[in-house]
Amino acid sequence: MAFEKIKENTSELQQHAKDYLDSNVAYYKLWFFKVAMKSTTMLLKIFLLSMMLLMVVLFFSVAAALAIGYALNNFAYGFLIIGGVYLIISLLIYSIKDKIVEGPILEKFSEFFFND
Repeated sequence: MAFEKIKENTSELQQHAKDYLDSNVAYYKLWFFKVAMKSTTMLLKIFLLSMMLLMVVLFFSVAAALAIGYALNNFAYGFLIIGGVYLIISLLIYSIKDKIVEGPILEKFSEFFFND
């Protein structure tokens, strides 16, 4: 009799442990799916916004180069001046890239992974 009771308790304990593990696996699958979808949608939004911003900058750059070219009576100078401005901006951004890029991106992704 005592052995049957122990056997029942053991099989019941095994079933509870199995149910617990199954529910944990399901929870972490859902959590990973949620985090992956948030990250993917954020990256897609950033990509689309960047593409639109790139188009705006491109058209403004051509317009500014043409305007400077008209003012100097030489279109090549206008495009060279705009190219030089972008070169200076690129060097400035390269010198402070860690402060601009790593901090905000790390903060945003840590918000997704650790605050949910």
